[in-house]
Amino acid sequence: MTPQEPLPDPVPLHGQDYKRCPYPLYEKLRDEGPVHRVRFPSGVAAWLITGYQAAHEALNDSRLGKNHALGNDTWRARASIMPEPQHSQLQVHLLHQDPPKHTAMRKLVLDAFAPRRVEELRPRFQKLADTLVDAMPSGVGTGAGAGPDVDVDVDVDVVSCFAARFPFQVLAEVIGLPAELADRFDRDWGKVVQPVGPTDPGRPRYEARLRGLQTYIAEVVTHKRQHPQDDLLGRLVTARDTGELGQEELDSMIFQLLVAGQEPVTNQITTALMALVRHPGHLERLRAEPELLPQAVEELLRYDGAFELTTWRFFAEDTELHGTRIPAGDSVIVSLCAANRDPERFDDPDALDFDRSPNPHLSFGHGIHFCPGAALARAELQVALGTLISRLPGLRLAVPDEEIEWIPAVLARGVNQLPVAYDRRD
Repeated sequence: MTPQEPLPDPVPLHGQDYKRCPYPLYEKLRDEGPVHRVRFPSGVAAWLITGYQAAHEALNDSRLGKNHALGNDTWRARASIMPEPQHSQLQVHLLHQDPPKHTAMRKLVLDAFAPRRVEELRPRFQKLADTLVDAMPSGVGTGAGAGPDVDVDVDVDVVSCFAARFPFQVLAEVIGLPAELADRFDRDWGKVVQPVGPTDPGRPRYEARLRGLQTYIAEVVTHKRQHPQDDLLGRLVTARDTGELGQEELDSMIFQLLVAGQEPVTNQITTALMALVRHPGHLERLRAEPELLPQAVEELLRYDGAFELTTWRFFAEDTELHGTRIPAGDSVIVSLCAANRDPERFDDPDALDFDRSPNPHLSFGHGIHFCPGAALARAELQVALGTLISRLPGLRLAVPDEEIEWIPAVLARGVNQLPVAYDRRD
């Protein structure tokens, strides 16, 4: 879409070009105002909030509820496409709750993700990252006819060998998922957050993922009940047994931990790596100045966040929002990526700037739904990127940039495969 072309109404938010780089569209939306009607691939219509100030206000607006019960019939007809019984049994987690229930449920998980505990576990995270890199090809003596001291280029898919594995291993440590169950988790189940409509040819496979994940969650609950321990999963099961949580709430919270607790970090590793290989000077600077990692991670989160859009919010009654009338029960979604590139809040927002300070990005949300795992995600990203950069000299794309396929998920950014090359493994 050229700058001169008028925006359609509603604006379609789908397609490989859009997923590859949504920022030109977001710039045009911001320029035309903070509220826009949009449509997703499933046909779901929503109101999209763009711009930093409007996004910040929406994320803190107590009138905007998260509970799906607030959605109107028009929204529900297309948006509730996770089939029953899974929709009722897996969709009552923190992201879909309002106070006071949200407050009580959130309290149950905060200690596990507290910054001090995360820092205590950082050496363990580093060991996990190093073990995964140790298993990658060394690049020494592996070429045809190469001697033992000859360096050769190595190509690997950094998603399958690292980015998809490291966050889940960390998560298992943090929440108390036993090794025998962690080994059996199928990453394909994580794609349940990429739902397809009832008429989509991929629907049977999607429903099979749901059933497989639900069966796995039941096995986790049974195991923690039979082997009680003072860890997050154990405490959640105890909360169910003492009446603090209902069964659907317990299953939904475990669902959220297993999927939302690791898939976004996997995606964020890939978006960060894409940004770095597209800016090789920045990558080399991080290799030379590893002390910059915490600041660089904040900028990489702002520059291209894995949580592109928030989940649904709803007004309980017709409401005027920035001059636009939003009908009660229509879905309102905040574009975190659009907010993070707003020139009214960030100087030169399309530039990757590791010296940017302050950097009040919204990649973890804001307000009462601010991501409770933010400290953990930051530590994971610092460890993951620091390890890959320091131990894989010459890290670069192994295929042309245009061949990288971005995931089609409505709310998320990332790539399912990221072929990279490097000179050797240190």
